[in-house]
Amino acid sequence: MTTASITQAKNNLSKLIKRVRHGESILILDRNVPVARLEPLPPGGRDADEARLLDLERRGLLKRGTGKLPKDFWTRPLPKFKKSVVQALLDERNEAPW
Repeated sequence: MTTASITQAKNNLSKLIKRVRHGESILILDRNVPVARLEPLPPGGRDADEARLLDLERRGLLKRGTGKLPKDFWTRPLPKFKKSVVQALLDERNEAPW
């Protein structure tokens, strides 16, 4: 287990968090006395899921819903498309400027 003083942890927190994300545990020392431990969350745990969702929200890749689905949501008819979804995707790719 890696150790870091409070000063080292404060000055290098991003680097320490990166190491924790890769599975390492970091023991934080205050004048050589252990006071805290940075540990990775277990994969698939509720806290890990929440942290992942928060990260996606912060990056603008996800927006969580705020309400419930309407009662008839699962029985509503599907929308009708003018062409197949695959064809629409291919057309969109072909129109891309790159």
